[in-house]
Amino acid sequence: MTPGPLRGLVSALLGALSLFLSLPGPVWPQPSPPPQASPPPEPHPCHTCRGLVESFNKGLERTIRDNFGGGNTAWEEEKLSKYKDSETRLVEVLEGVCSKSDFQCHRLLELSEELVETWWFHKQQEAPDLFQWLCSDSLKLCCPSGTFGPSCLPCPGGAEKPCGGYGQCEGEGTRGGSGRCDCQAGYGGEACGQCGLGYFEAERNASHLVCSACFGPCARCSGPEESNCLQCRKGWALHHLKCIDIDECGTEQASCKADQFCVNTEGSYECRDCAKACLGCMGAGPGRCKKCSPGYQQVGSKCLDMDECETEVCPGANEQCENTEGGYRCVCAEGYKQMEGICVKEQIPESAGFFSEMTEDELVVLQQMFFGVIICALATLAAKGDLVFTAIFIGAVAAMTGYWLSERSDRVLEGFIKGR
Repeated sequence: MTPGPLRGLVSALLGALSLFLSLPGPVWPQPSPPPQASPPPEPHPCHTCRGLVESFNKGLERTIRDNFGGGNTAWEEEKLSKYKDSETRLVEVLEGVCSKSDFQCHRLLELSEELVETWWFHKQQEAPDLFQWLCSDSLKLCCPSGTFGPSCLPCPGGAEKPCGGYGQCEGEGTRGGSGRCDCQAGYGGEACGQCGLGYFEAERNASHLVCSACFGPCARCSGPEESNCLQCRKGWALHHLKCIDIDECGTEQASCKADQFCVNTEGSYECRDCAKACLGCMGAGPGRCKKCSPGYQQVGSKCLDMDECETEVCPGANEQCENTEGGYRCVCAEGYKQMEGICVKEQIPESAGFFSEMTEDELVVLQQMFFGVIICALATLAAKGDLVFTAIFIGAVAAMTGYWLSERSDRVLEGFIKGR
């Protein structure tokens, strides 16, 4: 049975533990989740259907030499029909049409499985092209090549040669898209039948167009030479069929901030920051300043840092001046530190001894422990029969006894005097 005081202590500890567990835990900041990458766009259903048909045709090629697997192929074909057009072969091909991770393919196959079976058993002879029969005619997901949109309209340039053969018709072959031509580099126009900006007709006939690049800054040209320019790109001016760079900085066409200067480049310009010493500038460095910034002074043609510490700028006691780029700061002199806005002398603390913070009673206990260790060591050596250590041991015990008795007698005498 638990004693009364111990039972009370246990109850108190259990109560404290319950209180601790009931306290709310620390609220740690939760890291923000990493940005989610946008999922890739789903392929157009026509592309999914085309991939399904291509995979189906590969399955047919893979099983072209297979049979029912019974061993007697002639009997099987006579009694069970030919494996080539059998349901067994169809099932084997369909099982491998879609990869496990291709969700779009599995969904389309589930929707069109009956149509595939209809084609397999009834339509192969009259419609041997499964893609045309399934994807274009039955599901109406695709258009013939060179056409686009819900009504399968011809692409610009005609269905036979969409975009003139020099671009890609948007949505070609699908029931979607705008039919706009995305022309190759160097070609332009609605059906990519012209040369684009910066190119000229190097060769053209009824069915063929070759576009070559103009000389660098020419936007339109009659040939590849520098002197064949007809129109210039932005930042250049046409002069005697040549494109000359416009100096925007010299013609005040540039737009830079007050603390920047203009640098002309080919066909354009750049705005770069003035030096720190300048209030407005005409170029790079402290020698191109329009006016010096505060903390700088004109020395010859340059704005150089002014040393404010040459004059009395730090009025506080025990302060000294430190010059900085474009200014200065007041700091305390060596041996002083900042306290409440003034510099006061640093107090170097005296080095304390190892026992300086110990009380007198703690020193007495430490002293007794030290002597105890020495006496134990001497006793161990004396027990081995060594006369020298035995004599030292006896002397040490006698000294300790005398010290203890003298200390005790002093305390008894002090107590007796205080008692009187």
